[in-house]
Amino acid sequence: MPFSALKLHPALLKAVRELGFARPTPIQADAIPPAVAGRDVLACAMTGSGKTAAFLLPIIHSLIDRPRRTTRALVLTPTRELAAQILEDLNALAVHTPVTGASVYGGVGMGPQEHAFRSGVDVIVATPGRLLDHFRSAYAKLDGIEHLVLDEADRMLDMGFLPDIRRVLRHIPARRQTMFFSATMPPPIGKLASEMLKNPAMINQQRQAAPAVGIAQAVYPVPQDLKGPLLVQLLERNILREALVFTRTKHRANRLADLLVRYRLNAARIHGNRSQGQRTEALAGFKSGKYRVLVATDIAARGIDVEALSHVVNFDVPVAPDDYIHRVGRTGRAELTGDAFTFVAPEEEGDLQAIERAIGKALPRVTLPDFDYRARPRARLEIPLAERIAAIQTRKAEERTRAKAKAARRPAHREGQPGVAARPSAGRRTGRRRP
Repeated sequence: MPFSALKLHPALLKAVRELGFARPTPIQADAIPPAVAGRDVLACAMTGSGKTAAFLLPIIHSLIDRPRRTTRALVLTPTRELAAQILEDLNALAVHTPVTGASVYGGVGMGPQEHAFRSGVDVIVATPGRLLDHFRSAYAKLDGIEHLVLDEADRMLDMGFLPDIRRVLRHIPARRQTMFFSATMPPPIGKLASEMLKNPAMINQQRQAAPAVGIAQAVYPVPQDLKGPLLVQLLERNILREALVFTRTKHRANRLADLLVRYRLNAARIHGNRSQGQRTEALAGFKSGKYRVLVATDIAARGIDVEALSHVVNFDVPVAPDDYIHRVGRTGRAELTGDAFTFVAPEEEGDLQAIERAIGKALPRVTLPDFDYRARPRARLEIPLAERIAAIQTRKAEERTRAKAKAARRPAHREGQPGVAARPSAGRRTGRRRP
């Protein structure tokens, strides 16, 4: 089916052609017609399936010939990166239309976002928390909303955004088109959808979550302390051209990025402790090729869209199978191909088995020729949490001991100074009175 069969505005068809999309993906083919007709939509779509265009194209189509200066569409999304990515896609699809958009998320100044509210951009893409911050001010009015999208709805529930979502709903009209897009459909999502949607078009709701068919998956069994050297070798031998590498913790992301830089491999990191400017620069640098490796925590699993990304590496095995699906879904997007490698230490085999049960197949085990799997690492990538806590406690105890010793020395020091006399107590002052 060509895009022209979806009866979209000619300006949108022109943009789609220029972006190189010959035909809609299955989720786009299923979701766009009912969305264009104004129906509510409940779609369960895999990561990398093209669902962003599935809701943006109908929204832009409905807004092209409408009067400006009133915000009529709101897209809620869980992370800053995903909000920025959706806005980028909106601008690309709306390039031949007058439709405008703005992103609203934390970590950056509120001034430009306030201007977007006051000027009435057509589409606002927002994270719930920052949107609620703006709602405290009189300028943040969204009483003209006609289209509401909850993107990555399951992720928003996982991150505890449900109360925020309910508060956002109080600020927008009850009469609207609502679209739910979620990679999985757990019971809480079904309950929320039943509350918010009216006779929705149900799309792929029962589809089994699994990585896209274009993703080749493999497992590298490796001792925990040799994961860093193995990644370095895969990069130095050009088995990995570029890679998005996921770690379990922010601390490991920092240590791994530092390790790669020591081996003269251009790498950046992105996680929750980085400022918005640092996160934006890291992602932009990775997309442009400035950085060959982007080390990330799961904050980026659903917010990074890199064209033709060749490799995703699970440096640590994710505990939840769903997180595995979303991590590896950063490659093999839009029907392209890609590779997903997972480094598995012996203590992570149980988590890997849970992933294999979820995706319905065993993943092939591979080894890197001429790599010494028995070598002693030069240094540990991560100091265990218990050791870090013990070191902190020891350092603080030493600081307290030094502070007490310093306090004890101070009076003795003052008494021994020449010319320093004890201050007379009240009632015993000496000397003549002033007349």
